[in-house]
Amino acid sequence: MIGLNVTIWNEFEAELENEEVKKVYPQGIHSVISEFLKEKINANTRIATLNEPEHGLTEEVLNNTDVLIWWAHLSHDKVSDEVTERVQHHVLQGMGLIVLHSGHHSKPFKKLIGTTGNLRWREDDCHMRLWTIEPSHPIAKNVPMYIDIPRDEMYGERFDIPAPDSLVFISWFPGGEVMRSGCCFTRGVGKIFYFQPGHETYPVYKQPEIQTIICNAVNWARSGRNAEAVSCIHAVDSPESLRE
Repeated sequence: MIGLNVTIWNEFEAELENEEVKKVYPQGIHSVISEFLKEKINANTRIATLNEPEHGLTEEVLNNTDVLIWWAHLSHDKVSDEVTERVQHHVLQGMGLIVLHSGHHSKPFKKLIGTTGNLRWREDDCHMRLWTIEPSHPIAKNVPMYIDIPRDEMYGERFDIPAPDSLVFISWFPGGEVMRSGCCFTRGVGKIFYFQPGHETYPVYKQPEIQTIICNAVNWARSGRNAEAVSCIHAVDSPESLRE
């Protein structure tokens, strides 16, 4: 879609330091995501990484971003509070946010949802089945009843998040674990989608069905940017504020 501006944020550390990751994503996870977004939905993409000034997320960049995609893993604490608050502000004002895999522990995601984002995990090279449980949701458009991912890291419940506005996908693993793996939230007038698959040592983002979901999520999340301004009743300053 012409005029759809997507910024893809990636730590871009594992791809430079870990040979196993380099083999899967030699140009970075962000490069693979950028290419299929441009090919499949004609998105205008921009890359931002951790070690750029202001982590690549200046006020100018976010002002010109309809949807921000966030992939992170081990360096969550290196993201500055200033940039975290800047991302939060733009989401509340309507910028879409898609949080991938280990981004559940990212500072912007936790600040926006108000909980720890903790979950159970196990890295054991296991098969994963992603079930579509809300097939009428726009993010599930053209997505089959289930998707088999040959190898991924196990993420399991309990996932410490508020109840999602919509739960589109759940994951199942051979150890019997399940995970709320496709969760939609609204904060202010911004839309947030958390999507679980995508450990960096596996080619999950090269799988066509996963690409379809992320493209659908971008189109779903972008609509908040042009929404009429409303009071940001979901603004959250600290994880404790939503705890019982």
